Amino acid sequence: MKLVVDESVDAGIVRALRLEGHEVLFVDEIAPGSPDVRVLAMAADHAAPLVTADKDFGELVFRQGKAHFGVLLLRLYGLREAEKAELVVSAMRSHGAEFPGAFSVLTPETLRIRPITTA
Repeated sequence: MKLVVDESVDAGIVRALRLEGHEVLFVDEIAPGSPDVRVLAMAADHAAPLVTADKDFGELVFRQGKAHFGVLLLRLYGLREAEKAELVVSAMRSHGAEFPGAFSVLTPETLRIRPITTA
């Protein structure tokens, strides 16, 4: 699956996703320092869900109604990078097909997937 990964995400997660065969566009590599609104638009332009640890994307999607192709918000505080990577890879294996068009939140205990329609 093609993914855009925000620079708020650990590089180890990017490596793990690539090892799983995902096509990852890592903002830290291709457009470091880009504003959130541009990162969200980049993901939509590439028809790729955005993976981020920055909860500001919820504001852009829900309050401002910005176009998106899906957002996976990582709320994995206090875990080692390897543990985070394992959780993200597992979520992608189990539920990756549900992420496009949804706002999803991954915590160590749960994965919530909320389908969203954009105007």
